[in-house]
Amino acid sequence: MGPATQQRHRTRAGRPAARRPRATVSEDDGGVRCEACGSGRHADELLLCDGCDRGLHIFCLRPILPRVPAGDWFCPSCAAPAATAHSAKSAAAVQTKMPKQFPLIQTKIVDFFKIQRRPAFAAAEPPEGKKRKRKAASALVVSKKKSRKLLPFTPSEDPGRRLTQMASLATALTATGAVFSNDLTYVPGMAPRSANQSALEAGGMQVLPREDAETLSLCKRMMEQGEWPPLLVVFDPVEGFTVEADRHIKDLTIITEYVGDVDYLRNREHDDGDSMMTLLSAALPSKSLVICPDKRSNIARFINGINNHTPEGRKKQNLKCVRFAIDGECHCLLVANRDISKGERLYYDYNGDEHEYPTHHFV
Repeated sequence: MGPATQQRHRTRAGRPAARRPRATVSEDDGGVRCEACGSGRHADELLLCDGCDRGLHIFCLRPILPRVPAGDWFCPSCAAPAATAHSAKSAAAVQTKMPKQFPLIQTKIVDFFKIQRRPAFAAAEPPEGKKRKRKAASALVVSKKKSRKLLPFTPSEDPGRRLTQMASLATALTATGAVFSNDLTYVPGMAPRSANQSALEAGGMQVLPREDAETLSLCKRMMEQGEWPPLLVVFDPVEGFTVEADRHIKDLTIITEYVGDVDYLRNREHDDGDSMMTLLSAALPSKSLVICPDKRSNIARFINGINNHTPEGRKKQNLKCVRFAIDGECHCLLVANRDISKGERLYYDYNGDEHEYPTHHFV
């Protein structure tokens, strides 16, 4: 089932100092208890609603909150009226709701993702040359598998199915107020591209081999032409938006690059957003960088994490998050670490090797 979070991710860089609730209570503090489970235990994770003063554990919410939010917080009952009187930042801490059906027709989906128009979207079957190209790619897959090289994703053959996959991502991005981007972005006032130097990584960063870098470039070119990864964004009442495989995916397949706006970690230490990903963990902390996908992002933002505190949770992990140097710059990739069946949801360990993010309440 994955993490029951409405916001997707953690940062694998040093996490911001833990924030306590606006007010915390225990069974000794007047008997305030969680409205959901009836317990007054775990006072540091028991929130008091700024509207009605009722208590709820962060892990009893559906979807649960991954950590105590900063600022005001409103329970689901008070959230709707509070949304008109408080900022969107405050409202973001309340439950995620299933959005209305996304009303994009085919041509608008193509425009949404800036797909280079080509006959593939109009034809039910790919041209013969295309078929031969795919067979050659299959032979390449076998070769790469033996040498443990990364594999390009294999798109769904049906163009209509790829449009469905794109529409599911467009729905999630629109519902969360983000626009599609498949590259790291550098915004004035945040970290400049010149700050993204893999040489600054503490202990050094592994370099993505040339052949694997070419595979990543191939994946991005395929997406530009509408050859979409076989992934579907779905909505779960507990997990919120989540991602599942829409066809069989082989071990070592590149799922996606984690992208978004690049910023210095020091600028985000008190940020409520829980979708940040470490890009550069520098020996000098002031130079550490994170990826912030709140405004510009791709499907990586909606892939969930596992409960790595339980054997059952760890068994569900089917992706690996790895940072590489490409042409002297840092990049973060999500790669299949085993074969993934059609319909299987995608999960990876939020913590990487740092074991700092609390996943013990993930379901």
